[in-house]
Amino acid sequence: MSASTLRAAGMVTVVVAALLGSAFALGRSLMPDQPHRGAGVAASVHAPRYGDQPPSTEFPGPPAGDHGEPSPDASPSAAGSGGPADDNEGPYGARISTGSARIALTFDDGPDPRWTPQVLALLKEYGVKATFCIVGENAESHPDLVRSIVADGHTICNHSWNHDLTLGKRSQDAIRDDLVRTNDAIRAAAPDVRIAYFRQPGGEWTYPVVSTCEELGMTPLHWAVDPTDWQAPGAAKIEAAVLAQTGPGSIVLMHDAGGDRSGTVEALQRLLPELLDRFQLEALPTGTT
Repeated sequence: MSASTLRAAGMVTVVVAALLGSAFALGRSLMPDQPHRGAGVAASVHAPRYGDQPPSTEFPGPPAGDHGEPSPDASPSAAGSGGPADDNEGPYGARISTGSARIALTFDDGPDPRWTPQVLALLKEYGVKATFCIVGENAESHPDLVRSIVADGHTICNHSWNHDLTLGKRSQDAIRDDLVRTNDAIRAAAPDVRIAYFRQPGGEWTYPVVSTCEELGMTPLHWAVDPTDWQAPGAAKIEAAVLAQTGPGSIVLMHDAGGDRSGTVEALQRLLPELLDRFQLEALPTGTT
């Protein structure tokens, strides 16, 4: 083969390679970016079971002043004028205020054999009564802790059988079975306890879950203050959020189970004296004398 032929073949090769490279680059530029995988922390057997509670303080429904027709799922108490809801009412009419200048601390997802006794000890040390929103399967596993909560004079709230965020989307029969099963587990530990409240996991309220809990004699209980301690942000952030957000009548959401609650316990050590200096604290009333 002559030298001129070899040079010509080489030039063709270079041109073809350049064209292929340009086509590849163009194809990559037209493809959407793929999400990075594996960058997060790997789950472990010790990961929070209920660490998926959304920091929801935005309530569904029409904005104040909207005089449109309520949706089929709207709360009966929110329907009508379309004006602002009562100050005590949150999503679907759920309670978000004590109705007085006093504030209420609420603790979700327990009882837990590690964290609940520490929370109870701190509350007793400062003479504070609170409200505990109990998960049914945990009540069944730790009836002694349910009895301790009741014996210390705290209010009991039903928090579903296993923290099912989608409970409100199930049939009313399924919702009723879940709530009754949870109440039965609580009363198996403390037979005479009054269960006056229900809190929907994650604040994922729907009309069926609200109407069912009310049929069972329980008030739907939401919150006004969420320091996102369920995300375990550390004691300092939990403390700062509670102090910044809490005002007269606030219902404060915290957790004594569902994951590592060391930050909540540490924050509570500093919060209790500070809150007592500013407010009166109460367990939510049960309707009994």
